Amino acid sequence: MSEFKNVTIVKKANVYFDGKVVSRTVKFEDGSTKTLGYMMPGNYDFNTAAAEAMEILAGQLDVLLPNSQEWVAVKGGESFDVPANANFQLKVHEPTDYCCSYFK
Repeated sequence: MSEFKNVTIVKKANVYFDGKVVSRTVKFEDGSTKTLGYMMPGNYDFNTAAAEAMEILAGQLDVLLPNSQEWVAVKGGESFDVPANANFQLKVHEPTDYCCSYFK
């Protein structure tokens, strides 16, 4: 899906890591939520509350998922899932555009 219809967008940005990771929250009529964001190159450590699927729209990164010892390369057009209440790490190699979907 290249666009969303009938949504509410939260104007205030979610800003992390001194502005190197920024996203906007998109709310859907069914109560679901996504964020659309952009990450600059760097190493990042994230914690989840809800389970999430991270779709990489453009760019390239490596992800270290919970309970894994191996970094996995992910590029534009690919995605990965992270369980709720977990920690994951990213090594972003080039500016990266993403869409994150959250699940209850």
